[in-house]
Amino acid sequence: MTAPGAPRIGVLALQGDVREHLTALAAAGAAAGPVRRPGELAGVEGLVIPGGESTTMSKLAKLFGMMEPLRARVADGMPVYGTCAGLILLADKILDPRSGQETIGGIDMIVRRNAFGRQNESFEASVALSGVRGGPVQGVFIRAPWVESTGAEVEILAEHEGHVVAVRQGRALATSFHPELTGDHRVHALFADMVRAAR
Repeated sequence: MTAPGAPRIGVLALQGDVREHLTALAAAGAAAGPVRRPGELAGVEGLVIPGGESTTMSKLAKLFGMMEPLRARVADGMPVYGTCAGLILLADKILDPRSGQETIGGIDMIVRRNAFGRQNESFEASVALSGVRGGPVQGVFIRAPWVESTGAEVEILAEHEGHVVAVRQGRALATSFHPELTGDHRVHALFADMVRAAR
């Protein structure tokens, strides 16, 4: 049972680890649901863009008529949080895009896809994340990108081995790693607070 006044947060459900984000958001006190259509997007106060395959998600967003509504809502200031592929989709520029790959944009950064290696090079690491209380979070890195460079308005929240893995710009938050896979819901709670603050 979600509390009255809980932030209405959608998870972009075109591809990727949607269910895990819905579970984490609910645990963080949000009213969470999947978003696949422009009408569903119009009904949420904030949006999570999950991990998955960024090229596939980009193509599906165009196929489902979601790319332009997503860009418009993010440009209009809707709080948004991207993990892994979601971080790539929130970048204003990809260093090594695949043919036809587009982004939603919203964070003034350049990202490198699969920067930490392939699937079999996935790993977990303790990440000190600015803005999250209670010590480091456990970061699950799966074919993870990193942030090559950022604009002046982007706040760097975390680094791993000298590479930027978490950023925030205004109401947009992004991490290279997957906090939804750890059972630690503090990053989702941070995002829920961002959505409440944007009201």
